[in-house]
Amino acid sequence: MTYFGNMQNEIYLTGLSGAKPALPMTAAGLEDAAREQLSPEAFGYIAGSASTERTAVSNLRAFDKHAIVPRMLRGTAAPDARDLSVEVLGTRLAAPILTAPVGVLGLVHDDAEVAVGSVTAELGIGSILSTAASSTIEDVAAASGDNWWYQLYWPADDELAESFVRRAETAGAKAIVLTADTPGMGWRPRDLELGHLPFLQAKGIANYLSDPVFRAKLATPPEESAEALQIAVLTWVSLFGNHAVRIADIAKLRQWTTLPIAVKGIVHPDDAREAVAAGANGIVVSNHGGRQVDGSISALDALGPVADAVGHEVDILMDSGIRCGADVIKALALGADAVLYGRPWVYGLGLAGADGVRHALRSLLADLDLTMGLAGLASVAEIDRSILMSNS
Repeated sequence: MTYFGNMQNEIYLTGLSGAKPALPMTAAGLEDAAREQLSPEAFGYIAGSASTERTAVSNLRAFDKHAIVPRMLRGTAAPDARDLSVEVLGTRLAAPILTAPVGVLGLVHDDAEVAVGSVTAELGIGSILSTAASSTIEDVAAASGDNWWYQLYWPADDELAESFVRRAETAGAKAIVLTADTPGMGWRPRDLELGHLPFLQAKGIANYLSDPVFRAKLATPPEESAEALQIAVLTWVSLFGNHAVRIADIAKLRQWTTLPIAVKGIVHPDDAREAVAAGANGIVVSNHGGRQVDGSISALDALGPVADAVGHEVDILMDSGIRCGADVIKALALGADAVLYGRPWVYGLGLAGADGVRHALRSLLADLDLTMGLAGLASVAEIDRSILMSNS
């Protein structure tokens, strides 16, 4: 068992010599620091959400509706008393956390997705590589160990979609995550005010530019000239997003891969049932961090009903709004087998590269570890709805 809470001891011991952490210790602190250090375009792209951003706010506030009721004198506060490990979609993780599939990480740091994969491999948790990455599937796979999954934005070309999936499986991905909530991009005022869409600058399309099916559509290789690259970008524009994909297409995806398939972006129990009936092995309850539908139900509010509908049949993950260890516990209690963690580690990447990612993830893991112990929880398996009371 890994004692993630030891980060606390490390900080206090180094503090005896006057040293202090180089980065903030909270998700909010990382966001504030990133706002100061990153370019307006990079920060806006990562931080921004749809329209009034009410969904992003509701994702955070939803956790306040539930309170953990700690139990005492259970012997769980000792460093070696807790087991945070889980198995999700056949992947063994040291803790129930995966990095969410955030795209275009080259906006915040040159090491991009490769840095994230290397850190999560080191920590023993999971990572999910976005289709919209700044690094290729193969380059990220080389750094990501055994615990990485591939997220598919299904393009408007099935041959290209199949190529992405087969490349990921060949490179060593352990699951495919089909994002269902992004047939196109939501109305995002922060990006619009800056006139900034990174893909039009050939950022975040590395998996397209390196794909043989995509390259076969181009008369000239994109690396040969600025004009050829621009043509490649316009080709990407014609292919990104697919309004024609239906739940029945999960069966088609199953023909392309032997890997477990999770469907991400589900918030309605009926959609979850239909996805499972079509062959999904997992459901990721998510509203895309509030980036798609303004005024949407929060991910945490959607989690319980979805878990009740299909949780006994498939693995359930929750994404959108996780900011601390207590949030992870509440999500697990409401039916998640693991959670996806998004923006804070991206801010860490922008602030300090791999060290920043490591700091952000270790902070969450330490918080989770210590909070579990202080709440009387010896393992993730003990977390269920009985540990919560309603604040509403």
